[in-house]
Amino acid sequence: MEDIEWTAERARAIVDEVETVIVGKRVAIELVVTGLLSGGHVLIEDIPGVGKTMLARSLAGAVGADYRRIQFTPDLLPADVTGTSIFNQKTAEFAFRQGPIFTNVLLADEINRATPKTQSSLLEGMEEFQVTVDGTTHSLQRPFFVIATENPIEYRGTYPLPEAQLDRFLMRISIGYPTPEEEITVLDRQIKRHPIYDVKAVVHREDVLHMQEHVKDVHIDDSLKQYMVDIVTATREHDLLALGASPRASLGLMRAGQAHAALQGRDFVLPDDVKLLVEPVLCHRLIPKPEARSQRTEITAICAEILDQIPVPVVG
Repeated sequence: MEDIEWTAERARAIVDEVETVIVGKRVAIELVVTGLLSGGHVLIEDIPGVGKTMLARSLAGAVGADYRRIQFTPDLLPADVTGTSIFNQKTAEFAFRQGPIFTNVLLADEINRATPKTQSSLLEGMEEFQVTVDGTTHSLQRPFFVIATENPIEYRGTYPLPEAQLDRFLMRISIGYPTPEEEITVLDRQIKRHPIYDVKAVVHREDVLHMQEHVKDVHIDDSLKQYMVDIVTATREHDLLALGASPRASLGLMRAGQAHAALQGRDFVLPDDVKLLVEPVLCHRLIPKPEARSQRTEITAICAEILDQIPVPVVG
């Protein structure tokens, strides 16, 4: 329990520090930190100007991590992400020059504006924490956390992420507009100086690695594991879904549940943790059938319907 308390204390410190920049969005920040503690990656789908980039920058600053940003465009090449081999005339040998993927927190900004070939250059790194260039494998430094962004409004000149890549993201979330009161607070904080320049490291990179290990010790009751599997199975059998969630989704739901419980200072997962995480963890992995599209049935509504139908276990 001491390890979980230590993890919770530092996780909440990260959330508090990020909240000095991103005002009034604590739930979204907690979900991103949950993704970090789970060892997964997060896709933020929202309109421009609500703080997606600032969230990534402030998170990297709060954990004392290296941060890089890639602006995805149609002319971006895979080598611009992973790096390339450069011929050294002095030594008459090729030397590998690392790309921006060699960092701790990587912001893949507007990821759907790059071609599928460039998008796929992230796949190996996100799943296996390594990249292969010219037949040579290079390990990425840990922790490695990808925050990708998409604009859900403008689709001209974009390449939607394929299902295989969407499945690599542990969660898809949105930030949303602030309330009028929160927006006034944003204005007040930025009259003289942007608060991003005052973000300080409240933990170290090594702490994050320890936190990720402690999260794995959070207990999950067998009935909760069955609850998660029942939810995922229901997505595969739903009449309006052409593609349900994969076993990777079940594993992601478990890991995210453990991380969220640890963030709350608990060494056990509750059904409420699972119910909170079903939408961000599962919905982006589901593909509706044509009749669902014609009826304009939202994926979130289908997930909510499934949650209502699956009996919630009583955990002792």
